[in-house]
Amino acid sequence: MIHVIMGLKGSGKTKKLIDAINAAVADAHGDVVCIEYGKKLTYDVTYKVRLVDSREYGISTPDMLKGFLSGLHAGNFDITHIFVDNLYKIARSKDPVETENFLDWCSLFSAEKGVAFTFTIPGEPSDAPDYIARFMD
Repeated sequence: MIHVIMGLKGSGKTKKLIDAINAAVADAHGDVVCIEYGKKLTYDVTYKVRLVDSREYGISTPDMLKGFLSGLHAGNFDITHIFVDNLYKIARSKDPVETENFLDWCSLFSAEKGVAFTFTIPGEPSDAPDYIARFMD
């Protein structure tokens, strides 16, 4: 399962993400991981969440993020949820083709491995392209 939280700056994306993370921890029968850019969620989510600062791992392309996600799962099959705060900033790309390919890959990975993904993406939700809108509520 993939879920996208999209909104303009200041629209409450991070608050929704924090609520979703804390709910996942309460309901999960496995481990919950949150990948962020910088260490800004440390005091907002429960200590049971594995917070990962993407800057510490040199992620700079969508393909590197795919490899990182694959490695996380390979090292811990108990991961049930992965949250990514600001996909564009972490993957360092807003390219529509790269974003669509990445989300398609995540959808397949999710189906095969049983890992749910939630991403925040900046932008106006009403302007979301189809490849993003299909993952929004």
